[in-house]
Amino acid sequence: MREVLYLVIPCYNEEEVLRETSKRLLEKVNKMIKDGKVSSKSKILFVNDGSKDKTWSIIEELYRRNNIFSGVNLSKNRGHQNALLAGLMVAKEYADMVISLDADLQDDIDVIEKFVEEYYLGNDIVYGVRNSRKTDTFFKRTTALGFYKVMNKLGVNVVYNHADYRLMSRRALEGLSEFKEVNLFLRGIVPLIGYKYSVVEYERHERFAGESKYPLKKMLAFAIDGITSFSIKPIRIISVLGFSIFLISLIALIYSVMMKFLGKTQIGWTSIVISIWMIGGIQLLSLGVIGEYIGKIYNETKARPRYIIKDKLLNNKGEKRNELYVQNKEIIFK
Repeated sequence: MREVLYLVIPCYNEEEVLRETSKRLLEKVNKMIKDGKVSSKSKILFVNDGSKDKTWSIIEELYRRNNIFSGVNLSKNRGHQNALLAGLMVAKEYADMVISLDADLQDDIDVIEKFVEEYYLGNDIVYGVRNSRKTDTFFKRTTALGFYKVMNKLGVNVVYNHADYRLMSRRALEGLSEFKEVNLFLRGIVPLIGYKYSVVEYERHERFAGESKYPLKKMLAFAIDGITSFSIKPIRIISVLGFSIFLISLIALIYSVMMKFLGKTQIGWTSIVISIWMIGGIQLLSLGVIGEYIGKIYNETKARPRYIIKDKLLNNKGEKRNELYVQNKEIIFK
């Protein structure tokens, strides 16, 4: 008997692409069911991340039309990573394997079957890795490659050129549920689970319609979250920098005393001003980095829920593997 596959798709203001996305995914899943590659109980689960457009209305319409579609509606916008986690945690109660992908059709859905094949070969996690970045702008391609290099230098184990297009078995999802941090960076957390994995390469397409939900500001914030959530090396760099400046100041002190005794001292307005500005800038930068870590600690100690589910639209009542399912009841996951 083939196993149950769930596709989890986080959505934020995706009304322009959602109907086309659902059409293509429906064709793909139906074909896999017909070919006997996955169970007929397989589903497509959309997660509405507090969209301000008609995204949730479209999901409700899809749910009414075809029981292969399911939906989860978050109480407010919680960000891509939290929305994705919400979908994964709901899906793991019903599925044997879950594939997460974006709603914009940039991820190549034709490799979904390869993901499933790798799963049947015994891999709990299958990473979708881009084989090129030719669809990116020069700026995005350069900054993205730089991000992966910086992360690796800082000791963070991330899969190169992998976003959030991946397959996870139910066992891997159970492992993921053990990570309780509020500051989510799934690309760094998933490799920490440690189960057997494989890689499937694919070509990323142009966005079908609409605008990217990751402008430069969000990309930078995401990069900072990834670095500060998984590495303390920036703090160590500050320590090394502070010690280096201290050594330089000692050398400058010795030099100044020697010049004083030799009678060669002069008023050095330029050097003093430059030194003050340089040291002041380093101090402010250091405080900023330390503040970023303190902010992370602050959020973690509050232990607030990462998301709150407002509504669920599921066509598989009675199939849940653990506790009973209660529809239209607000559930808080921590």
